[in-house]
Amino acid sequence: MFARLLIVTLAIILVCTVGLFSLFYVSMRSSYIDQRMNELKVQAYDIAYLASRVRNNAVADALGHTSITEAYIQWKANQVYEEFNAYSVVVDRTGKTTLYATPELMRETEIVFDQDHIVKVLKQVLLGEEIVTPSEGQTGPMFTVAVPWIDNGTVLGAVFVQTAAQPIYASFRSFALQGALASLILFALAGVCVFFVTRQIIKPLRVMSQMAGEIAQGKFDRRVPISGSRETRELAAAFNLMAGQLDQLENTRRDFVANVSHELRSPMTSMQGFLQGMLDGTIPPAEQRRYMQIVLDETRRLSRLVASLLNLSRMENSDTELSHSTFDIHECIRRVIIANMTQLDEKGMELALSFEDEPMYVRADAEQIEQVLINLLSNAIKYTPEGGHIRISTAQDACITRIIVQDNGPGIAPEDAPYIFDRFYKADKAHTVGKGTGLGLAICKRIMEKHGQTIRLLPGNEGAAFEFTLESSTAPESTHMEESHAAQSQSED
Repeated sequence: MFARLLIVTLAIILVCTVGLFSLFYVSMRSSYIDQRMNELKVQAYDIAYLASRVRNNAVADALGHTSITEAYIQWKANQVYEEFNAYSVVVDRTGKTTLYATPELMRETEIVFDQDHIVKVLKQVLLGEEIVTPSEGQTGPMFTVAVPWIDNGTVLGAVFVQTAAQPIYASFRSFALQGALASLILFALAGVCVFFVTRQIIKPLRVMSQMAGEIAQGKFDRRVPISGSRETRELAAAFNLMAGQLDQLENTRRDFVANVSHELRSPMTSMQGFLQGMLDGTIPPAEQRRYMQIVLDETRRLSRLVASLLNLSRMENSDTELSHSTFDIHECIRRVIIANMTQLDEKGMELALSFEDEPMYVRADAEQIEQVLINLLSNAIKYTPEGGHIRISTAQDACITRIIVQDNGPGIAPEDAPYIFDRFYKADKAHTVGKGTGLGLAICKRIMEKHGQTIRLLPGNEGAAFEFTLESSTAPESTHMEESHAAQSQSED
């Protein structure tokens, strides 16, 4: 990953560097050529001005002598040639050459300037325009500058200054090489910086990769140091959180296996001992019926444990669909009470109901909510002493219905409260040892989570009080029809 990230980053920097340098090169080359042409244009205007002065010197023409101005033109043309490597010539309106730069350059000028090109450009110059144009000379690519030759407001001809393109390109090439060298040095420095920055970024990822391998081997106590950039620190924190959750999950799994093993082994050991005692004659025939009843009770205990495990597994299966319906929660509570009436009578308990309205409709899976009520009421009966009392109350608003199951038993210690919904957790200090499997409240919590509702232990109550919520609903259409028929029958009677 380090090599890939480094190569990709360097490739991006290289592309950006080449792109910027190319843009810089083209822009500077164009600017350099424009500057060079402007300089040649200034020289051409100087020659045009001097040419008009030569024409007005009639005395010198009559005597046949070269005027001082004409000599200055020749000197100027020589300077242009030496400084810019450019040839200059003055032509009249017909394109005929009237003045060469110097006699020494006459032959070279005739070779350099193309007469057809002069005639073509002259048409525009005679209109008062100045022309800068590339052309193809006998010796290669050329740049031609043409400006009007004006005297007393009349365009008499044009001054042409022409230079080879190659010297201009050559003079700019050295500047371009310096720019390329500077770009290469900057790219190298950027590469070094990217190398160290990338290594610093990848280092925590390598540590995470190593820790992930160790976690995969079962070492769930591994953690990565939180360092680096903000994103890396957030990733490290998320990794440590995941590792912590995996550690917790592994501990839960181990506790689950240990608890299931214990819950299964205890009744099986008891049954095995009693049956072995009856088979080998240790238990006399007169007492065998009593011990057979104990064995039967232990098998029922195992059956309840297996049923609870299957129920919890079904609730934790995300594919399990709830069968929602609208029903009267009070009717559901009454059915659960009737099913547990024998146990209530055996312990001499009082059961009080506090219902706000009759009926009270909710929308949920009726079978699963009945299971929640069974578990809560069974716990209340199980852990409340004989002669105690249990209270079930309901309250409803527009959206939520609350059901509370409360007893006056020993209650739940504050240190046990955070764990009572964990699987197989039993607060033995508060509850009678040997009763229950520790799965009832875990099943209740999972059922309420599947419904998108809550269940909680209410604080500060005598005994234990559990509250769970359901979605409020209105009476189904069939119920309205039945009530209307009943009302109509009563009126007819």
